[in-house]
Amino acid sequence: MKVIVTGAKGQLGYDVIKRLESQGVQAIAADLPEVDISDAAAVEAFVASHKPDGVIHCAAYTAVDNAESEKDICSLVNETGTLNIAKACKNHGCKLIYISTDYVFSGKGESEFETDSPKAPCNHYGASKLAGEVAALENCDKCFVVRISWVFGINGKNFVKTMLRLSETRDELTVVNDQVGSPTYTYDLAILLCEMIKSEKYGVYHATNEGLCTWAEFASEIMRLADRKTKIIPVTSAEYKTAAVRPLNSRMSKKSLDENGFERLPTWQDALARYIELLEDF
Repeated sequence: MKVIVTGAKGQLGYDVIKRLESQGVQAIAADLPEVDISDAAAVEAFVASHKPDGVIHCAAYTAVDNAESEKDICSLVNETGTLNIAKACKNHGCKLIYISTDYVFSGKGESEFETDSPKAPCNHYGASKLAGEVAALENCDKCFVVRISWVFGINGKNFVKTMLRLSETRDELTVVNDQVGSPTYTYDLAILLCEMIKSEKYGVYHATNEGLCTWAEFASEIMRLADRKTKIIPVTSAEYKTAAVRPLNSRMSKKSLDENGFERLPTWQDALARYIELLEDF
């Protein structure tokens, strides 16, 4: 089997390539400068030249706050780039996994969002990722959409690394405590994605680690596991202003994983413990 991985230099792409290779699958890295996904001709030529069985599309514009002032660039990557990849996959009969986000939902209420719950993004990043979902599903028959949230991995920047870095010089850190969701460890997610790409169980999935927390609770567990003494001070989203509105509710149902025989990811606490241990040796 041969699989193209876009965004190969990012957190998720890095772990997906490692997982594919560990299973004897030929993984082809697609990132700048190898290919510009916003260039339709370049994407078509890249896919045509490699003739993959599937594409795991991890590449994305993910700077949520910057997206509010860089809407065109964000949409070019997340919508147009995905459209180009979906069309190339359709042309060459290969599978596509599109990585999406909890941000496609309104973020309101306290119930879990189902895969088919109404979409109502509260910021431009979410709107661009929703547009990417539509582009993927409408232009590629062999398509998986996998929504994730609160991502952390060994390669690149993330909330865990930021908290640990700040804890080296701060006695206290203010962290929002009214946004509820589930962290997603890229190592665990990569295992699932590599199983999906081998299957033909196309559709929409939610694939975060199990369990819920607020960002403040997540931060407190980071400090505990890393044996840091920095105190986490809970604040509201209203007290912690950002350029982009954040969803207060990122709960997502995993029914589609269960119904299609895919294993749920381990708990976020288990994932974080393994990640902290790995960071210490990395």
